Amino acid sequence: MDTTTRFGERMAILAHDGYPDDGKTMEGVMRYGDYEVVAVLDYEHAGSETREHFPDLPNAPVRASMDDVSEPVDALLIGVAPVGGGVDERWREDIGMALARGCDLVSGMHEQLSEDSEFAALAAENGATIYELREPPSDLPVAAGIAGEVDATVVLTVGTDCAIGKMTTTMTLVEAARDRGVDAGAVATGQTGIAITGHGIAIDRVQADFAAGVAERLVLEAAEDHDLVVVEGQASIVHPAFAADTIALLHGTMPDSLVLCHDATRDTYHNFESFELPPVERYVNWYTSLAEPINPTEIVAGALNTSGIEDDTTARDAVDEYADRIGAPATDVIRFGPDVVLDEIA
Repeated sequence: MDTTTRFGERMAILAHDGYPDDGKTMEGVMRYGDYEVVAVLDYEHAGSETREHFPDLPNAPVRASMDDVSEPVDALLIGVAPVGGGVDERWREDIGMALARGCDLVSGMHEQLSEDSEFAALAAENGATIYELREPPSDLPVAAGIAGEVDATVVLTVGTDCAIGKMTTTMTLVEAARDRGVDAGAVATGQTGIAITGHGIAIDRVQADFAAGVAERLVLEAAEDHDLVVVEGQASIVHPAFAADTIALLHGTMPDSLVLCHDATRDTYHNFESFELPPVERYVNWYTSLAEPINPTEIVAGALNTSGIEDDTTARDAVDEYADRIGAPATDVIRFGPDVVLDEIA
């Protein structure tokens, strides 16, 4: 998607099998999206409220299925992101029920639900639209190596792993920069960022030859409208499965600086637990060395996810240790605010 889209005003979010720990898209949209979330669907936690697990997010009731949602709903968002991006058979009833009610479906799955004959028929019969957040445009460009020529300052959030806070850091930095009066824009490169902003292209659905070109295009477009462009990073430069996405973004966006994201309690790769994470300090050289032949850049700050640490004192100590190890100022952008990082990029 490369044009801004709004998915209605009132949204229900399907979070079966992912709530609360793996509802990445759900949490991102509730934190940053401009939507009224009328319900979160989850089999196991029905009858509770989201504030029980996410006290800093807008509250919503947790319901077992769409059949339990009596309020008007404009769209159903699939709010989990399983490895491989497939739809669980148990979700089909809720998806079908939403479409039958005329609700649009917003999907960030790799599996194209608009090509599912049952769902397509229900959508057509009831005037609903199926939005495929991961479907790239047809006119994919090859990179020309010109993103470094834009007038805007370009920042890329990078990480030590997937699902570690790059999208959260991106959106938080953009919001905080705007609060300071900086004309800042976010470049969404994954399904969660696209669900929040209504525009962007999911880099992991783009053919390899065009991935850097898509990243370049997104920066060129954003730089026409903003002075500061923060690009949502993906995966990790040495991820055992998804490193190609990271490298395409690093070369395609030609960033002025990098913000390195890490989870304080993560020891192995997310969903690839047989691979241990390398020491965080090694990522500094890996990212800058790989960028250098195309566009020299540096890691100017770090964003540490301390959500797995209960008390603030221990979390603060973890942030200080992280800053020392990567040789740059660091913070937890949610727990302690983004100012330390923002000072380095804006």
